Amino acid sequence: MRRLPDATPRGRAITVDLEGESIPAIEGEPVACSLIAAGENVLSRSVKYHRPRGPYCFAAACSHCLMRVDGLPNVYTCRTPAKEGMRLERQNAYPSAKVDIFETIDWFFPKRLDHHEMFAGVPVAEDVMARVARQLAGLGLLPKEAGPEPLPPRTFHTPVAVVGGGAAGLEAARVLSGQGVPFMLFERDASLGGRLAHGAPEENAPFVPEATAFPQGSVVRKATVIGLYDDEHGRYLAVASQEAANLRLLKVYAKRFLLTVGGHPPTLPFENNDLPGVIAGRAASLLLRRHDVAPQVATLVGHGAELHALAHLFTQRGVEVAAVVDLKGPLPANAHPKAVIGDGLKGHGLRGVTALSFTPQGGRKQKVSCDAIVVSVPVAPGFELARQGGAKVEFDADAGHFRVDADADGRTQAADVFVAGDVAKVGSAKDAAAMGARAAQALLGGLS
Repeated sequence: MRRLPDATPRGRAITVDLEGESIPAIEGEPVACSLIAAGENVLSRSVKYHRPRGPYCFAAACSHCLMRVDGLPNVYTCRTPAKEGMRLERQNAYPSAKVDIFETIDWFFPKRLDHHEMFAGVPVAEDVMARVARQLAGLGLLPKEAGPEPLPPRTFHTPVAVVGGGAAGLEAARVLSGQGVPFMLFERDASLGGRLAHGAPEENAPFVPEATAFPQGSVVRKATVIGLYDDEHGRYLAVASQEAANLRLLKVYAKRFLLTVGGHPPTLPFENNDLPGVIAGRAASLLLRRHDVAPQVATLVGHGAELHALAHLFTQRGVEVAAVVDLKGPLPANAHPKAVIGDGLKGHGLRGVTALSFTPQGGRKQKVSCDAIVVSVPVAPGFELARQGGAKVEFDADAGHFRVDADADGRTQAADVFVAGDVAKVGSAKDAAAMGARAAQALLGGLS
């Protein structure tokens, strides 16, 4: 990965401190982005086998980017804005993440390490093993100093609370605003749009409005919803809102909850799929479109429309595409010139991706050099918040993931919880927007 030579300035140039080394960064960008743009692709080590880890999802949906930041352990650096002088330390490695003696565990136990039964029943040895395992299993060290006090909590009451400012949430907000219904929309990013703003381009995708297009105070950005609870006063969202000084907890009581949270970027099961340089498709498009960071040579694997759209986006921005492996087919009419139907994936490299091997349909195994393997497959619905709110979750065998059980208008088993977008049914941004509009209309029934 590197910052593209034609990158336009997107903020103030600063430096951050990585274990005593000054690393160039752009103020406000995710600090994990700064690190990989500077060639630092190993950010941590895995807990059990101490395999090298680099950022994968850029959505705080995995643990590959956890680092110690300004003394605080286990921070998602893919979601932490870079600031001047920020101190970064890798975790779970000795003496360093680049040269970790505990990675020998991976070599000594190529099949697996059954730590549950190792030395079980052996006097003395089992006690020693238990103490060693406790030390090795932890991640990070406690802070040496207490962190800043959070800001005093605040309470809000609103008829409708919308979670997520992507295609579905924004279209729902347009409907509610047009009907004159007060609402509050919470978006964890600093900007609205979700994949509309930083995903692979889609035809006929809805436009992204500014927050000022909605009633004042109805759109809250940098606000992460962390739970849906109830107490003697009713049902409420717990929201961690990032304000200038620190975090503030918001309790948001509502009569209706519309969850448009999208989904998590899954991975694919292939050998060495955890190497630094293996990255989710939506993460790769975010890095490219928002931060002008991209691989030197990319390979793309997966299936679906986003796979091929992202391949074309790379080519348009001057990134060499060595191969596009569609695991399902058939290839679309607009497939990239390097696209093939294939399988038999394997990543190559020690501290990071150096090549991908695959078998094209009807052909022999090929191996192509690259510094990134981009995994682009449909997202897995983020059902957790809906489930916490009482919605029924079921397994979709055809899609291979869990999803929220909802009707065409987004109604769930919980009368006050509605869903729209990828959390209900994975599709295009246009599909998500249409679902958001229908759900907004449906939830208006019974509001007083």
